[in-house]
Amino acid sequence: MDEKNEDRFDSAAEGVCERIRKSLKGLPPDVKKQAQEIRLRVNRPVTVCCPQSVYFLKESGGLGCIVGPGCVRADKNDLEESFRTLCGNSVYSHETEIKNGYVTLRGGHRAGICGTAVYQNGTVSGMRDISSINIRVAREIPGSADLLLNRLKDTLSGGLLLAGPPSSGKTTILRDIARQLASGVRGNIRKVAVVDERGEIAGSYQGIPQNDVGICCDVLDGYPKAEGILLAVRSLSPQYIVCDELGSEEETRAVEQSLNAGVSVIASIHAGNAEELLRRRQAAALLETGAFASAALLDGSAKPGKIVGIYRAGDLLAENRGSASAHRRGLSRGICGIA
Repeated sequence: MDEKNEDRFDSAAEGVCERIRKSLKGLPPDVKKQAQEIRLRVNRPVTVCCPQSVYFLKESGGLGCIVGPGCVRADKNDLEESFRTLCGNSVYSHETEIKNGYVTLRGGHRAGICGTAVYQNGTVSGMRDISSINIRVAREIPGSADLLLNRLKDTLSGGLLLAGPPSSGKTTILRDIARQLASGVRGNIRKVAVVDERGEIAGSYQGIPQNDVGICCDVLDGYPKAEGILLAVRSLSPQYIVCDELGSEEETRAVEQSLNAGVSVIASIHAGNAEELLRRRQAAALLETGAFASAALLDGSAKPGKIVGIYRAGDLLAENRGSASAHRRGLSRGICGIA
């Protein structure tokens, strides 16, 4: 697994301009195994983000903890070349992704793009003068969902909402849940549909998933989540639908319709803690659909994949409405023995 994660860092580095790419690929294997992000900012040191710290790429090779004269700095040309490389030298073909601020690379890595917005008819139509790029390294970690699935046991069929801050391991766990369900790791093989709007779960390239999402998994690559959920319900007869980062009203309505069709939904949403989850209107709306029996909260980027709480959706909703103290006690304790 570690060797594969080394390769994944190198494949993510393929999106960077040649000058900086060589230095990144020359990093020690132990760094590549734990690196989460590669960040380029115009006229600033190139950084590699790991769970415990942020490091700076050195001209002499390796990484340092202190900014100094020996750091590799990305200039405007480096950013422009990297941007074209990320787009496969076809910026136009990635227009829809770019206006949403990201480009997905082969292997499921996602590059966040920052620059100056280009407007057309009052809406953002693209981006120019690229000022920073953040490449998130996608990783496969078979078994990363084991603890969660062991705790949930038979309640997964009631739907699961996985919450956590950025880089907390949500997508990695979703990917492993899809793999285990669609490959019969935990009993009978289940029919799974992955709605992969940003290409991060399956990492499909020319229609072929680069990540293992199971032998009985159908992948709707690049589909908007709401449209993909409804398409899956209509034509794929899945038992489970897996998707990343729900939030819009349209997506909430699609989730509700999937529930009425007897499909279980496993999805993620951004939230830093249980209180933040309760404050998010989108989260409350999703829980109100009845499509999620449970919600699990992950820790953060320093401890990706660590579960800090599993809650019954009903208890969360009761807490959100300011109901009885018994519900509040249930929220503070969580369920399944995890607090």
